[in-house]
Amino acid sequence: MLLPFVFLCLLPAAVPTATPPLQPGYYTKTCPNAELIVRNVMKKAMIREPRSGASVMRFQFHDCFVNGCDGSMLLDDTPTMLGEKLSLSNIDSLRSYEVVDEIKEAIEMACPRTVSCADIIVMASRDAVALSGGPDWEVKLGRKDSLTASQQDADDIMPSPRANASTLIDLFAKFDLSVKDLVALLGSHSIGNGRCFSIVFRLYNQSGTGLPDPTIEPKFRRKLDKLCPLGGDGNVTGDLDFTPHIFDNQYFKDLVNGRGFLNSDETLYTYWKTREYVRRYREDQEEFFRDFVEGMIKMGDLQSGRPGEIRRNCRVVNDGPPVDLVLERFKDRKKLSY
Repeated sequence: MLLPFVFLCLLPAAVPTATPPLQPGYYTKTCPNAELIVRNVMKKAMIREPRSGASVMRFQFHDCFVNGCDGSMLLDDTPTMLGEKLSLSNIDSLRSYEVVDEIKEAIEMACPRTVSCADIIVMASRDAVALSGGPDWEVKLGRKDSLTASQQDADDIMPSPRANASTLIDLFAKFDLSVKDLVALLGSHSIGNGRCFSIVFRLYNQSGTGLPDPTIEPKFRRKLDKLCPLGGDGNVTGDLDFTPHIFDNQYFKDLVNGRGFLNSDETLYTYWKTREYVRRYREDQEEFFRDFVEGMIKMGDLQSGRPGEIRRNCRVVNDGPPVDLVLERFKDRKKLSY
């Protein structure tokens, strides 16, 4: 998630609401194999490309924080709409959209026009965690897909890699997510990678001082210097924790030892309001798992209340242009992990 989150200018829509009614087992009668289909496709995708688990898991964060969990982040640009895929927080950090396409295709074959892309994101995010060794849980379903997307909304809401714990606390509070939710949900960085572009300032010019971040453990700093030399390729990626394919509490152990990859990670331990939760999750993986699940469910409850539909294709609205007519600049862009 760099949950994946920076200055929130306007928040008119993404708040918990009673409509539509989300509930476990929503597709029991209309598409009884929906969750099994999602998990099977995710399992195959993660065998084919292990990084896809972390990538797909982050979709829930990037979708739900921008006008609620409505699948808007999946919409490709059109000649008349700039969507969220080209936003600053998404363009070089999100990948594996094709996995959602595969899931949608399989579900459409079984249950045409029944399961929303927004619900697929929530199910697939859950499965990515469970298939990586993390907790499993029952998801609430029944969302509709948005009719539009906005690059500007994503730019206004999602954060910079330089975000710190204090900034993130303020952001999460606007969504009625607590400090505990913040720390637990950033534990999603237990799996995945981050780009050198996101940390070069920590290594060579933290807070404009021209000096490295003093909180980085020296041995780890030397490793990062080698991975991300000044003036090097910002697209090179490094592991977010020492067990990047296993969802566990190693992330929090690394933070305590000064080995957080992102600035937003390490400040969870250096900032007093979040430090105690980092310590608790370092010692008790089960507590981390419980609080992570609670946070994911709360985040999944964020809805815009706007009109929606069940898209036939997650990349376009039902009355939109064919997929092959989307802007070429999106089709040609690099798809990198975060």
